[in-house]
Amino acid sequence: MSAIDWLSSSVSVGYQRGSDAVLPPVPGETPATGTGPVEQVAIDSLDRPTADALGLIPAARLGLPPALWGATPELVLAAALRKERLDTLPSVQGFLLELMLAELDPPQNRAPGGNEMLFLARIDRLLDLGALEQAMALLEEADADDAEIFRRRFDVALLLGQEDHACEIMEKSPTVAPSFPARIFCLARRGDWEAAALALSTGRALGQIEPDKADLLERFLDPALAEDVPDLPLPSRPSPLTFRLMEAIGQPMATTTLPVAFAQADLRSNSGWKAQLEAAERLAKMGVLDPNQLFGLYTQERASASGGVWDRVSLISDLDAALTSGRSARVAQLLPQAWEAMQAQELEAPFAALAAPRLAGLDLGSAAPLAFRLALLTSDFETAALTPPDRAPETLFLAALARGNTAAAASSDAQGMMLKRVFDTPPADQPVPEAYAALLPDRLGEAILSAIDDISEGAKGDPRRVEAGLSLLRKVGMESLARRTALELMILERRG
Repeated sequence: MSAIDWLSSSVSVGYQRGSDAVLPPVPGETPATGTGPVEQVAIDSLDRPTADALGLIPAARLGLPPALWGATPELVLAAALRKERLDTLPSVQGFLLELMLAELDPPQNRAPGGNEMLFLARIDRLLDLGALEQAMALLEEADADDAEIFRRRFDVALLLGQEDHACEIMEKSPTVAPSFPARIFCLARRGDWEAAALALSTGRALGQIEPDKADLLERFLDPALAEDVPDLPLPSRPSPLTFRLMEAIGQPMATTTLPVAFAQADLRSNSGWKAQLEAAERLAKMGVLDPNQLFGLYTQERASASGGVWDRVSLISDLDAALTSGRSARVAQLLPQAWEAMQAQELEAPFAALAAPRLAGLDLGSAAPLAFRLALLTSDFETAALTPPDRAPETLFLAALARGNTAAAASSDAQGMMLKRVFDTPPADQPVPEAYAALLPDRLGEAILSAIDDISEGAKGDPRRVEAGLSLLRKVGMESLARRTALELMILERRG
């Protein structure tokens, strides 16, 4: 089952592929007769690969072997992927996102039952990150007749504002029995209000609809019932279907306190500018939103208020205008303020991705070291390292980190000394850290996930774990990720 506790119960309770559970009747349908035994039949597609092998990015593009998962049991891998890693460094977050989308061989040690456990764990990690479009692209490659895959496709479509597409998914999955609330919603979306009302009455009579959900559906089908009566209480943990139903009855819910996936709903054009901005910031922080989309919203128009997000709008708009006109002195004045504002929201990575290329070639005076650090946070960090703006020890150390060789660079603080122990030695000469020795070479993917956990948790106060994790990444050929992670540790100062 999913670790995502906000998924809709869009599939009838008790439904499992290959089970003999009794499904709720379809309103208006003649009941089936007969008492003969029903044989259980297992069905598998011969022309469709297991969902565990599906992906959108070739493993080679990520520098990973197709057999990354190796001998790690699928149960162990699924648990490792579902582990919450929402508070980590941008480069690590970006790698995890790509890893969930990678086309890799299924693990050798598959879980019994063939229930696509690893695939569902990957999808759930994408949902945790708010990467709904990426999740939908992957889900559309899989078998929609699987109940667990179906309900994720249904919910992702709802959160993306594609209600009609969600109902199309239901219609095209005839072997999946939708729950009464999902069926009622789609009947109403199709304009069949009488059938929807009959389904509501039937579901209530059978006890298949919870009382609070029945009240919500009743108001959805007959808005006149809501006149002169109090609003329904807001659910604390709504499913995507409940979220859409609340919106439909005129009680839209703010997404700021809901899981980040719900923020996608506020990116629609019918949302207010402030709601779009706040949603875009949440998603950009998770690394799942194109930085251009965030900065397009920042510069969409002039802020009409101050404080909070409006201060960031004003700063980014002013900086954009100064960059566009090539006013170096004004850019140098605004850059530290914009950086501080972005740093407070942990939006340094998207800010660097957009600002750093435009800062190149400008005479920024005292702001030049900051521009250098921004460039080191981008994918062009190695090129940026070739032209440090000054000879300060910290600047030279950052440049050495970016080149992957700190042997000739000096550092006086504890974190710098730890990084020197990692990067003074060439990758090929790195010893295998003891913590991962038992996992190599047959459980490489598991070792990499363990190293990522050590880096993320160690950054909060245990440098030994960071050192071990970075050493492992370098040893197994993930040099670029190791360098970018080390640079972020120094520049972003995420130390708990």
